[in-house]
Amino acid sequence: MKTISVMVIDDHPLFRQGLRNVLQGEPDLSVLGEAGDGQEALTVIRRDRPDVALLDINLPELNGLQVVRQIVDFARDLNGQQ
Repeated sequence: MKTISVMVIDDHPLFRQGLRNVLQGEPDLSVLGEAGDGQEALTVIRRDRPDVALLDINLPELNGLQVVRQIVDFARDLNGQQ
């Protein structure tokens, strides 16, 4: 069975840690890392390419919706799509 890689993105460190603890208890999930703002989220997602990003909507720098739009554009560029 393939392990699903997860990135946890939220501006509250205590919430990120709690979510990480819950996810790490699941045998088929692997937490690749965390980010505390939208800009950092884009950096780690582009670098580590997780299967899933758990993303807060209200983030500093770029909000969660802006991050999702940029992730979609990045994925399209990787796949050569318009």
